[in-house]
Amino acid sequence: MPMKGSGSAEYRVIDRWDGGAGWLAYPNEQMQRASHAVVGDDGGVWLFDPVDAPGIDDLFEEFGEVTGVVVGLDRHKRDAAAIATRHGVPVYVPDWMTDVVAEIDAPIERFGRRLGDSGFESFVVVDSSIPPWQEAGFIRRSDGTMVVPESVGSAPYFRAPGEALGVHPMRRPFPPRDALLGYDPERILVGHGEGVSTGAGRELERALDGARRNIPGAYGRVLKEMIP
Repeated sequence: MPMKGSGSAEYRVIDRWDGGAGWLAYPNEQMQRASHAVVGDDGGVWLFDPVDAPGIDDLFEEFGEVTGVVVGLDRHKRDAAAIATRHGVPVYVPDWMTDVVAEIDAPIERFGRRLGDSGFESFVVVDSSIPPWQEAGFIRRSDGTMVVPESVGSAPYFRAPGEALGVHPMRRPFPPRDALLGYDPERILVGHGEGVSTGAGRELERALDGARRNIPGAYGRVLKEMIP
């Protein structure tokens, strides 16, 4: 199983609900890069950290017209520019995020606390220079939808045994509790793996509380997943 997929593959839909859906462009890759299309309060479709896939526009059309493409992590430029250009919309980047815009060949829209008219509030999850890591989270209080691009995920290498949601291996020693525990989400959409739609707030709290305690099991799984 490759770490990161490439070429042509059939995407798999995940995290579907009335207001949107996610997809894995390469379902068999180890990284399980997840992307999401969410209907905004403005009625448009907002794409979070998208990885392109043949026929993916058909999924977007189920929910409406694409309004914007969002980059929530400095390393998640992914296929944002290509998809934004195809749909004639800008790429939205947090106004505090550096060294990202120059690498995106598409019109840029900077945003602060509010993500356009999507209904999502944006907040800083991590803003670190050592190691370099800039990550924005998103919460829509009207329906409890939270988007966390990287600090938590459900791909196997994120999770210790028994965890439904886990903290990124690099973040486990110092999990972003202050940034994430001020919310009580109904669903959590993540950048790696399927999201959590049942007991999401409880699973987020468990993941953050157990991040350090579960380091041995989590790192053991990382070795098992990453070393052939």
